[in-house]
Amino acid sequence: MSVSELSDIEKAAVLLISLGEADAAEILKHLGPKEVQRIGEAMSRLDNVPQSRVEGVVSDFLEVVSDQTGIGINNDRYIRAMLNQALGEDKAKTLIDRILFSTNTSGLDTLRWMDPRQVAEIIRFEHPQIQAVIVSYLEADQAANVLGYFDDKVRLDVLMRVAALDQIQPQALQELNDMLESQFTGPRSTQLTKLGGVRSAANIMNFIETQIEVELMEGIKEVDESLAAQIQDLMFVFDNLIDVDDRGIQVILREVQTDALVIALKGADTALQEKIFKNMSKRAAELLRDDLEAKGPVRISEVEAAQKDILAVARRLADEGEINLGGGDEMI
Repeated sequence: MSVSELSDIEKAAVLLISLGEADAAEILKHLGPKEVQRIGEAMSRLDNVPQSRVEGVVSDFLEVVSDQTGIGINNDRYIRAMLNQALGEDKAKTLIDRILFSTNTSGLDTLRWMDPRQVAEIIRFEHPQIQAVIVSYLEADQAANVLGYFDDKVRLDVLMRVAALDQIQPQALQELNDMLESQFTGPRSTQLTKLGGVRSAANIMNFIETQIEVELMEGIKEVDESLAAQIQDLMFVFDNLIDVDDRGIQVILREVQTDALVIALKGADTALQEKIFKNMSKRAAELLRDDLEAKGPVRISEVEAAQKDILAVARRLADEGEINLGGGDEMI
């Protein structure tokens, strides 16, 4: 495979591995979790990369950088697990230590590096309002996993507090940050005041296991039916794929395994199935129809899990700007 056939993510993986731990760490600490997850996965797939390909990647990189005055990157954290998978625990720990204790990392930021179970244990005995603030600060998928380690009543209480959040006093946020820093040893970061809200609660709900999601929604309805409706309106569920334009559906289908698609479509209505068929080649659509007809009964839990996986792909593509989940609104 030539350099031109490598994706941008694969080129980044080759470049970072070739740089060495110290320089790679300096770059990785400026990337967001999702970006480094993708790079980490690409690193794990690299095997016996020829020297000529490494030189080609570096050459291309230098050519791109020479035309720029700066590289626009977000100051965020990356995911520990992917580095462990890509580089092995010892090498990953070296990178993590360099980044985690850099001058850009705060006590709250440190939580984003942690396994959800660890975060849940750290905040388990904190006041529910503190738990809600911390959950709001995490990425939605990590927050959903953290809530999964709480019991039903705590989950409901925390999620409703997340939905009710709007702003938090800078001093209160700094005190919370200082409390966490006393455990993790890190300098202060820029104060933040905007956290939580109904959209944040809906984003978290998108990543929660289906059965827990149903129970949570029922609990919210019992307490505040209007809030439940607002959250439901902002959630993106499998049936909402009907509103994604044809190009977006095609992009999603390129990244979805056929087996998962067959199971997911077993629980979809006819209109959505037809939309999927329409955005495939005639031959592929015929094969998918045959697979659906030949597929025997499938557990609801399997259908829901497959749909969640496809939705995760759709949300990632939307975050990357590849598709628009909002439907057919055109830019003019």
